[in-house]
Amino acid sequence: MNSDAKNVRWLLVVALTVQFLVSLDMSVVNVALPDIRSDLGFGRDGLLWVVNAYALAFGGLLMLGGRLADLIGSRRVLTAGLVLFGVASLAGGLARSPGALVAARAVQGVGAAALAPVAFALIALAFPAGPARSRALGLWGMAGAAGGAVGVLAGGLLTDAAGWRSVMLVNVPIVAFALAASARTGLTARPVRTGARLDVTGAVLATAGTTLLVLGLVRTADHSWGSATTLGTLGAAVLLLAAFIAVELRTESPLLRPGLLKGRPVLTANLFCLLLSSGQFAAFYFVSLYLQLVLGYGPTAAGAAFLPFCVGVVAGSVVATRTVAALGTRRLLATGGAIAALGMAGFAATATADGGFLFSVLGPSLVTSVGVGLCFVPLGTAATTGVAPGETGMASGLLNSARQVGGSLGLAVLVTVAAQVTGGGSGRSALASGYAAAFWVCAGLLAAAALAALVLLPAGERASAAAEAEGAAGVSR
Repeated sequence: MNSDAKNVRWLLVVALTVQFLVSLDMSVVNVALPDIRSDLGFGRDGLLWVVNAYALAFGGLLMLGGRLADLIGSRRVLTAGLVLFGVASLAGGLARSPGALVAARAVQGVGAAALAPVAFALIALAFPAGPARSRALGLWGMAGAAGGAVGVLAGGLLTDAAGWRSVMLVNVPIVAFALAASARTGLTARPVRTGARLDVTGAVLATAGTTLLVLGLVRTADHSWGSATTLGTLGAAVLLLAAFIAVELRTESPLLRPGLLKGRPVLTANLFCLLLSSGQFAAFYFVSLYLQLVLGYGPTAAGAAFLPFCVGVVAGSVVATRTVAALGTRRLLATGGAIAALGMAGFAATATADGGFLFSVLGPSLVTSVGVGLCFVPLGTAATTGVAPGETGMASGLLNSARQVGGSLGLAVLVTVAAQVTGGGSGRSALASGYAAAFWVCAGLLAAAALAALVLLPAGERASAAAEAEGAAGVSR
């Protein structure tokens, strides 16, 4: 194997490891929250910030992280992100006070905001459009799904076996491996795009606006949608993001070039990702609650119940990798979204107080996950269609921002829906009814994503995708 081929393989290893790590850390802490509260003395409201501090830093800085990779080089951003993430994980595992742990989680979020866009951008830069990139994007989707599923399972196992600190410290050896692997990729410190400057004003406005948007959404559990706190926070976010757009229209080197969204594939990919994440993230949350509060599962058993979802995502990604050239991104996205919506409707119809694993969880999990798995390859393809090499970080930061904001928005809305249906009841039947209502809304969001793909993507896209894939096949062989 020549050195270039080895470098590309190591690039893929690094990208997949980073994607796994970021997804793992979004879920691994949740199961450990009760132990964290009792050990460090968190209050009920304070405990939420173990999750929210990470979400705010991550969501608020994604676009900046992606753009920095274009301007100062992927290797610098990758190394800085890994070091920050590793040091913060170590500090979190050794934390002796609530403030120290929340601060560590915030720094983890900063590191993740640098890492997530770089992982996607490395694939876009290293693999030509066509079969090679499709295979890499399929693996990228599998790594994300595996990280989320393993995080839920590992959180229970590690907390039971070694205490809550282990869910923070488990990141350290993964970071060490990623740093060692990155040294073998052949990545240089040179930026892809030279001569451009960082849009500081845009970066401040985008970071502040996105952070306030995520903050307003995640706090709706404590402040109603009509409260002055929620309306004020979301209103300020809208004003800041509107100012950000105004700045980007005038600056010579924008953080987010407005013309990027004029391409229908890129626009559709981000809208699809927003809707998909709104349904998928919320579904993870409510399935976990249904398993534990209605069916009576313990943390470890609930985590194990998510493994079939991971298997389904892998199966869907494999199918997508083999069929994207023939079907095209439009048909594959629409099909994946529709299948995922059908699976979510299955959750809604069977989530009853007397439900069981096989009928109420396993069947709907497999259908939903196969649909989600079908979406990753065409989603990544659409998000990078027509994007110049010097803007891959920008496109990646935008897609990851849509994913994070979509997840926060979906969870906030659906928690409200479930609470309204539950009506304050805490019995198994009342809870099951609330969760079922949330699943129906999830199904609607996924169906809307499928419809958006059908309506917005060009009808003749299949032929061009196949031709592009065939043209790139010789390069990948």
